[in-house]
Amino acid sequence: MKFKQALVRAITLAAICTFNHIASAQASPAGTQQLQLSAFAALTGTFTDLEGGKNLGITAGADLTFLALRLVRPSFEARGTYPIDGGHISSQKNFLLGPKVEYPIGRFHPYADFLFGRGEIDYHSPGYIFGDIRYIQTNTFIYSSGGGLDYNLTHNLALKADVQFQHWETPVVPSGVIHPIAITFGALYNFDFNPHHRHSQ
Repeated sequence: MKFKQALVRAITLAAICTFNHIASAQASPAGTQQLQLSAFAALTGTFTDLEGGKNLGITAGADLTFLALRLVRPSFEARGTYPIDGGHISSQKNFLLGPKVEYPIGRFHPYADFLFGRGEIDYHSPGYIFGDIRYIQTNTFIYSSGGGLDYNLTHNLALKADVQFQHWETPVVPSGVIHPIAITFGALYNFDFNPHHRHSQ
């Protein structure tokens, strides 16, 4: 429940900030939209890096993007992944925040990001035994670097492909660290609060 609440609060905060900024911009004579809010939903396949385990999850998130720069577009992203199929070893869920930079080329929007946040691993019954300890669940700070591509189908709708290389700490392996890889495919929606302004695809 805490995971879901944190995701909802982060997306809501991003939306409120965007509404306030765009309202101010529309009140000005130029009325130019300087920020853009987008939201995405996707399926994520995760290679957990724990005894060959795999997860299938749902990823949802939002981006607050600055449109003022011409060549690149910096963003702030919040996303969360929740497993719907945890496989046979462990289920990994996480909530991540961080900066993102995209380089639009027509309809193609390649990007790179660096995210950090909290992760939780649930070890399937009867738990994960390492040494003389049985682990049921572990929590840790994680960070994730990666990138992807958004392809604009229309002014508002885009397809998304994304890969993240993650760093998790866990006491159930000798090194104390695992490096899951998360591959995501989904769709993104760009909200346009200023219909008189049309930025490039």
